[in-house]
Amino acid sequence: MARLTGARPVAARRWGCAAAAVFLLLLTVQAAQKADLSGDATAATINHSLTLLQRLQELLQHGNGSDSVLRVRTAASDEAKVFHTHQLLLSLQSEVFESLLRNQSVVTLHEPPETAALFEKFIRYLYCGGVSILLHQAIPMHQLASKYRVWGLQRGVAEYMKTHLASESSQGHVVGWYHYAVRIGDAALQESCLQFLAWNLSAVLGSAEWGSVSVELLLLLLERSDLVLHSELELYTAVEGWLGRQQPEGPMAERVLRAIRYPMIAPSQLFRLQAQSAVLARHYSAVQDLLFQAFQFHAASPLHFAKYFDVNCSMFLPRNYLAPSWGSQWVINNPARDDRSTSFQTQLGPSSHDAGKRVTWNVLFSPRWLPISLRPVYSDSVSGAVQSVRIEDGRPRLVITPAMSSPDFAGVSFQKTVLVGVRQQGRVLVKHAYSFHQSSDEVADFLAHADLQKRTSEYLIDNSLHLHIIIKPVYHSLIKVKK
Repeated sequence: MARLTGARPVAARRWGCAAAAVFLLLLTVQAAQKADLSGDATAATINHSLTLLQRLQELLQHGNGSDSVLRVRTAASDEAKVFHTHQLLLSLQSEVFESLLRNQSVVTLHEPPETAALFEKFIRYLYCGGVSILLHQAIPMHQLASKYRVWGLQRGVAEYMKTHLASESSQGHVVGWYHYAVRIGDAALQESCLQFLAWNLSAVLGSAEWGSVSVELLLLLLERSDLVLHSELELYTAVEGWLGRQQPEGPMAERVLRAIRYPMIAPSQLFRLQAQSAVLARHYSAVQDLLFQAFQFHAASPLHFAKYFDVNCSMFLPRNYLAPSWGSQWVINNPARDDRSTSFQTQLGPSSHDAGKRVTWNVLFSPRWLPISLRPVYSDSVSGAVQSVRIEDGRPRLVITPAMSSPDFAGVSFQKTVLVGVRQQGRVLVKHAYSFHQSSDEVADFLAHADLQKRTSEYLIDNSLHLHIIIKPVYHSLIKVKK
């Protein structure tokens, strides 16, 4: 496998090429056999492909008949890892190797330690088409696949990263994967990482991973209204700790602090921050106007405040707060059984002027709701004839309506957000977030692809559906008054 020897004799090289050619021939024959046997009921397939893969692994392991040598060096070591390989197999998978081995049989490759440590796995993939990796190996394996243009492996590792965002690791990995996706320009991986971080931000804030967030990523997160966390105060506390550790330049720190939504923090908590926060004291002049506006927001009625200030901006738009005043958790046991309903109360709005005012909400869940077009139809021509409708034709339905109306609703609409929690890699995380406005009482595509009839459904935790319903008051300017 790793022996320091020179190039093999010409005869051995020819044997290696012949073995690879036989391998390709067998694959071609196998495909042809499938096509030939498709119409015969007595046909059977004799499949020894696993044995063939084992033979290919042995070729790599023992170097039998190799016609090329790869020497992998790192700057940190004088020794080289040596791999006796077969030019045809490498060239089939990688155009880079095809070019490197065209006029030479011994190639020296220079790799950083993290990719050199995985080079044996990487070469094994070129022979066998499969590789097993761990979380910390994803980036270096993707780097190898990209460098040597092994596109199938590159796509496979990227997909592995997207599907393992929820995996638990001691130091965290999603932030690192996001930064890597930015460097290589993988927009799909960037968006997957951003969405995971936004929907599970509370878990990230309390982890070691939070300290590795770049200022660019932090600003992107602070711009979002779909962040899921306990409260805006929790976010400010985490940002304060991040600023204390990272010590960014003054203008950048001020940009970060101005992205906090201070009107969503209660006045008593704002007073405490002004008195106790060293970070706020250091940059007070940069956010003084925002703090003053927040106190004004809490002092006046929202309707009166909206006459003089623009409330149609992100500063007055709540995020997805998990605190009890913003919504309620709902665990539905055995959700496929029948319809369920529940009620809960939320605050009218975040303004302290409305403290004590509550809105009651009614929620209906149906596991097998049928659209009108699919409901049973009785026929006059045939007595009792009913259109056959299968249970699985129905889809889950969730309806959220206010149980009351009030003059206090003037100038405010309610955005409803439903978080769906799932257990992934032993942790309960947010898999979906559905949002809809006051003009609609239900989510159009709620759990459209979830099979709640199966106890093994990924949407069920111990045969229960875990939802968290959040009501977000959104203020609107009704009258424009000249200042």
